[in-house]
Amino acid sequence: MISNLRKAVRLPQPRQGGVDLSHPARSPLGTAVVNCAVYVSGVRQDGQRSAEAALHQVRASGDGFVWIGLHEPSEVEFAGIVELFGLHPLAVEDAVHAHQRPKLEAYDDSLFTVFKTCRYVEHDRLTDTSEVVDTGEIMVFTGADFVITVRHGGHGSLGPLREQLERDPDQLALGPSAVLHAVADHVVDDYLDVAAAVQDDIDDVESEVFSVRGGGGAGRIYQLKRELLELKRAVTPLDRPLQQLANKPTPYIDPRITTYFRDVADHLDRVREQITGFDELLNSILQAHLAEVANAQNEAMRRMSAWAAILAVPTMVTGIYGMNFEHMPEKSWTFGYPLVMALMLGICWVMHRGFKRNGWL
Repeated sequence: MISNLRKAVRLPQPRQGGVDLSHPARSPLGTAVVNCAVYVSGVRQDGQRSAEAALHQVRASGDGFVWIGLHEPSEVEFAGIVELFGLHPLAVEDAVHAHQRPKLEAYDDSLFTVFKTCRYVEHDRLTDTSEVVDTGEIMVFTGADFVITVRHGGHGSLGPLREQLERDPDQLALGPSAVLHAVADHVVDDYLDVAAAVQDDIDDVESEVFSVRGGGGAGRIYQLKRELLELKRAVTPLDRPLQQLANKPTPYIDPRITTYFRDVADHLDRVREQITGFDELLNSILQAHLAEVANAQNEAMRRMSAWAAILAVPTMVTGIYGMNFEHMPEKSWTFGYPLVMALMLGICWVMHRGFKRNGWL
């Protein structure tokens, strides 16, 4: 399969000795390439250049690194980058096809990291089918003199992050590992924002469940739990890669960056604790809602049972007198009918008063 991938992703011969990434439909740099830049001492070098020219410049001078950003590249589009940087086929396959769990894998010439990105989907009112959390992916190839970011999904653009880093050349001077840290920090900060927005939805559902009218439906609670599970799948697996980056020597990671990764890991722990708390709170809200529904059903059953008992008295009496036997008590008496009616109404009134006093009616 790997050999077939190499054959499938091979591009036509590059023009003028370089990798041809030109395609005006999506980017002046290529069909999937969003940005390609050289950084020396944390400062972006002027001018646009191909990936091959950028890498040649860095390796010829022995200083700086190349940062290439791609968005949803196909196998063919990614082929030139694969050959140029010597990326491992297994990591390339993961980067092209996406749908990966957050992970960290070290290869001979690079470090491959997968992040799940999350975005809160705005909505006027939460329904049983509302999408609350939208997920995507960012893959990062980190080498000694290059960093390649591959983004999947319609959100999580790294353009603002790149601009922010370029305004801090001291941090960017730490090399590709500084970019990896910035991506991790950016992703985890988005987790915090999503968690805060989800908490607002949970608060709204909680308020409706415990309100007098009790408008919170079980369907909305289950929907929130499903969306919370989507967020949990993005957050929880990232703990191990961040702990490794923060506490263990890792290839292509500057030791000075490990302190920054510890800070990101702390933020991730905070998100994980929030998600656990949200899950427990939703379970409590669901139990309260079900108890409220059961209580309402019991209340209805008690009312029905009380009225059935009251109506059973006249039903029984009329049933007895409906047998039409010749010799029945008071049947030939002029006041027999009014007496029986008064007796039935009296018994029904006594029963109604008793049920009312006991809270059944």
